[in-house]
Amino acid sequence: MNILAIDTATEACSVALQYNERVITRFEICPQQHSQRLLPMVDDVLKEANVGLSDIELLAFGRGPGSFTGVRIATGMIQGLALGTGLKVAGVSTLEAMACEAATKSMDKDALIAVASDARMDEVYFAVYSQTDKGVTLRLDEQVCPPAVAIEQLNSLGHGVSVITAGTGWAAYDKLTEWRSNSAVAMSQEVTLPNAQYMLTLAVTASENGNVSEAVNVEPVYLRDKVTWKKLPGRE
Repeated sequence: MNILAIDTATEACSVALQYNERVITRFEICPQQHSQRLLPMVDDVLKEANVGLSDIELLAFGRGPGSFTGVRIATGMIQGLALGTGLKVAGVSTLEAMACEAATKSMDKDALIAVASDARMDEVYFAVYSQTDKGVTLRLDEQVCPPAVAIEQLNSLGHGVSVITAGTGWAAYDKLTEWRSNSAVAMSQEVTLPNAQYMLTLAVTASENGNVSEAVNVEPVYLRDKVTWKKLPGRE
């Protein structure tokens, strides 16, 4: 299946094109520059493959969780592309995409994959996955929670369970850093940010299961309705 996937949910901006079994990607860490970089990156991958949007069969995007602004940028872009082409859209979890990348790099196929992405306000976007022959499957549902709650849920899965960690949350909060460093069974694959490349397979699965939307029905996933921000110096 020929797929174009985009993601801007975090500091990273990424685009991936799967065309005739060839995969072309772009990945940049460019905070606050997503709206300027995304379209040029889309153009780059299409030109490298020598194809147009009319050659694409499915669109995909990182539907969150992630930054409110970043998720909205990807949602707006994918809706525009879908309206212009009539293509269906697959929304892909940014946490699941990171879990899939970690799974591809893992030598321990029995290990769980715990993804904790910094959600600011002393919270993380958190989920735990099991590895399968076809990828990953949810073990603990996506949620936004304090680091202590994430640790409590991890500990409830049992002692001696191998855990691969992914996401920015493990370095952002002392409790998570300490849990990882003190746990002899914890491993890190250094997967910290979602990458559209690892959304391609998830998009195929979504299409096969009928989990795709028309442009007007595309919805982001925030997991919470509070906007994270900081006051500027001298401002109330």
